[in-house]
Parts: sequence; C-alpha cells; structure tokens
Amino acid sequence: MPHAGGVSTPAPTDTRRSGLVVVAALVALMWLSEAVDAVVGGLDAQGIAPRSVDGLSGVVLAPFLHVGFGHLVSNTVPFLVMGALIALSGLRRVLVVTAVVALVSGLGTWLVAPPSTVHLGASGVVFGYGTYLVSRGLFDRRWLYLLTGLIVALVYGTTLLLGLVPQDGISWQAHLFGAIGGLLAARLLARPRAG
Repeated sequence: MPHAGGVSTPAPTDTRRSGLVVVAALVALMWLSEAVDAVVGGLDAQGIAPRSVDGLSGVVLAPFLHVGFGHLVSNTVPFLVMGALIALSGLRRVLVVTAVVALVSGLGTWLVAPPSTVHLGASGVVFGYGTYLVSRGLFDRRWLYLLTGLIVALVYGTTLLLGLVPQDGISWQAHLFGAIGGLLAARLLARPRAG
C-alpha cells in the first residue's frame, strides 16, 4: 500500500493474516470436495468440459476437484507455499491473483482443450501462482519480489516448464493459461511507475 512519496509499504498484519486464512480455506475446500467425492462419487464430472455450455461451471469448480488424493496432494503443497507467499502481500492481492488466474486458466482450457474431455484440479492455479511470483518482481522492480521470484523459479521452474509440454492425461492447457493468468495478474497489480 503506497504512502506519501509513492513508496510501497508492507501489507498490515491483519490483511496478511486474512490472506493466509483464505489460502488455507481454499485448500480445506479442495480436501473436503475430494473426501465427498471419495464417499459419494460423481464430482469429477463437474470439471471443465470444453466448449460445452454445461462445462462452463467447471471454470469455477475445477480447481476444487481432483482425480484422487494423490492428485490433490501433488497440488496442495505448491498451492499452499505459493499462495502463502502471495498472501503475505495482503488479502486483496491473493484474492485478485487467484480470481484472475483461475478465470484465465479455466476459460482458456474451456476454449482450446480437446472435446469430450473433462479437466479438473488446482494445477492451473498453481501454475498461475508460480508465474505471478516469478514475474511480479520484473513488473514492480522490487528486490524482495525479484528474490522471491528467483527462489520460486529455482524450486518449481522445471515443473512449471515441463507442465507446459503437451502430455497425455495432463491438462497442459490449464497449466498454460494459468501461467498466462499469472503474468496478467502481475501486470495488473504492478505499482504505477513514477513518470
């Protein structure tokens, strides 16, 4: 949040805490959805069904649905880590980044993925979080953001790059559009340049 002179100051503790609670609540909802699906079944059909009007609801629902607990676990850790890093900049930031990334990832997948497929999982959001964290330092030119982006690139870079390569059984479309959403969110939330 800016103060006189245009210098950015850290988010207040209460808004950081609220952002962390939102990230934890999103993960809790993913786990609850998977537990319900394990007992009742049928939730996975609510994912993104490309170019189907009924499949549009999957744009909102897909990040909370996973193909079993193994799939969920593989998304939980990076979602929590990168979501928490974003939440440290405040509640508003984590909400905007999550919304932009989920929407771009979901709609992009809905538009270009093959017909007669269903796409689900939080990995599109994870890819968006990753590219947001890597690129925000480039847009904001703050050393802390650049350092955070470098660490994220070192830890998750290979996974992020390999996830963009078309593979059977992997929704690379969600990954690609999630990454695009992360870039858009970083640009959208970049502080204005002094001119």
